[in-house]
Amino acid sequence: MMRRLRYGPTAKAFHWTIVALLLIQYPIGWLMPDIHGGMKPGAAMTFHISIGLIILAATLLRFAWRLTHPVAPESSLPAWQRLSSEVLHWMLYVMVLLTTLSGWLFASFRGWAVSIFYLFPLPMLSGANPAAIKSVDGLHQAAEWTLLALIIFHVGAALLHLFQYRNGVMKRMLPGRTTP
Repeated sequence: MMRRLRYGPTAKAFHWTIVALLLIQYPIGWLMPDIHGGMKPGAAMTFHISIGLIILAATLLRFAWRLTHPVAPESSLPAWQRLSSEVLHWMLYVMVLLTTLSGWLFASFRGWAVSIFYLFPLPMLSGANPAAIKSVDGLHQAAEWTLLALIIFHVGAALLHLFQYRNGVMKRMLPGRTTP
């Protein structure tokens, strides 16, 4: 399969949609009330779960798109930067999937009905399991912090390429922009 030299509109749309959803998701997760035993999910938790499920779906679609529409690494970069970029992108996929799936599993272990904005019910990944709630909550929190660290590193690297190296790396993913 031939690798393209730049990201197309579909890849950019997936990328920036996921960015926007994560910019909404993190503050909701941090600002909603703590969950205690026996609590039912309120509107904030339902909204958080719904956004998480949309992020999961968008990431799976983005991943499938990436596999079927690969983009070649920027050829002007040193080999170590091309490799680290590839590793970082795969780590981002893994952590988004781990974070969203652990959140869904957390809701399932609590016995909560899972839906997208109360409109589209989804199956539980497990039956209620009070003994596992603390473990999966810890996994979810570790995954969200690891994902945030990877995102910060990713954004930092993109800004470094934009302002320090002044090459076309970041421009390949900016909306409406193309590289020669």
